Amino acid sequence: MNCLVCSYCFRFIGSIEHQIGRQLFWLDFGVPTDDCEGKELSHPNRDFCNSHHSDEAGSSGKELQENGGCSSSSSKPKVSIPKDLLHSLMNGDTLLPYSEHFPLPSIVPCPGACEESYYCSPSCAHADWEEFHSLLCTGKGSKALSTEALLKFIEHANETNDIFLPAAKVISFTILRYRKFKADWISGKGKYDASVKSAFSLLLEAWKPVSMGHKKCWWGCVDLPNDIDHGDEGAIRMQIKELADESLQLLKAAIFDHECEALFSLEIYGHIIGMFELNNLDLIVESPLVNYFKHIDDLPSLEKREAEQIIRPILDALGDEYSTCCQGTAFFPLQSCMNHSCKPNAKAFKREEDLDGDAIIITLEPIQKGEEITISYIDEDLPIEERQELLADYGFRCKCPKCLEETIEGVN
Repeated sequence: MNCLVCSYCFRFIGSIEHQIGRQLFWLDFGVPTDDCEGKELSHPNRDFCNSHHSDEAGSSGKELQENGGCSSSSSKPKVSIPKDLLHSLMNGDTLLPYSEHFPLPSIVPCPGACEESYYCSPSCAHADWEEFHSLLCTGKGSKALSTEALLKFIEHANETNDIFLPAAKVISFTILRYRKFKADWISGKGKYDASVKSAFSLLLEAWKPVSMGHKKCWWGCVDLPNDIDHGDEGAIRMQIKELADESLQLLKAAIFDHECEALFSLEIYGHIIGMFELNNLDLIVESPLVNYFKHIDDLPSLEKREAEQIIRPILDALGDEYSTCCQGTAFFPLQSCMNHSCKPNAKAFKREEDLDGDAIIITLEPIQKGEEITISYIDEDLPIEERQELLADYGFRCKCPKCLEETIEGVN
């Protein structure tokens, strides 16, 4: 909410002035800086971004936000900024010194006319609409069965657990792919192999990008607080399952498709949510305001004094909030295909200076041709007993060289 990013690629959009005005506007209302508006997740063929804890961090929790959290904090009292200045910053009527050196893409509205998703370009808006958003849009142009039901689903997710939002996006993605495949198949445009002989085969084909991720039912793999009594665990996991069913029924009322009925079973829904529980990667998109204020700070003394006379009240009002970034976690199919090792030779990585939602895989040591690329799903520096306990959530006991060596040492 405080920062505005593209709903598809997560680039900051608008202008330096708009981003500052937006943050000041919400800070004036006392809204905490834990929300970036760009909405929804990213993409099965790219990533699913949200503010859920990732397997890279070795933890999981309640939130899995569709729109990347903005984190910063300050205990300093905020300086109030006149509301007319806030609006003039957001409307482009006030230009700040040197902001022209940090241009941002113009804001492109949602094709369905909702006021929740915005984009950096028409191409991002079109791609998101075709791949995800057309079924999840609450605007007049939405293709949902019922936008009223969709709003109830979103409200339920925001009040209970926003992990349901990316799960809905997976289902929307699969339905839209299925419809496209079916239209191409009927018209003869699609090039499908001999195994595609029915509509259900097309649904399986549409599901393929999502099928890469390891899936385990959410209520079976979600971490519970350490202070939970062991005897209460079964009842709590059943409550989590019932919560998922409540969410699914609301989503079903909003976007159900009879030809894709299999996607709306509680088991499939639970495994989709479990996929986010077990496959995510930390994601950060740095705010352009960091570089903007650094540029002001690095100016020659005369230019710096002149600029600071204008921006100092704004910076004092923002406090530490000027460094607000868009952060969360993402699902990347390629990364999710990589096996675990407690002594990995690679690492999935997202650089803070990157301006979009992409991530990279970097090597930790030389890798020979034909050698398997492995990453660690957990903190590999933990003792072997703790590592094996955490990896049990993934359905296996690790037998990598490091674990075998430590097991032998423990026996001896």
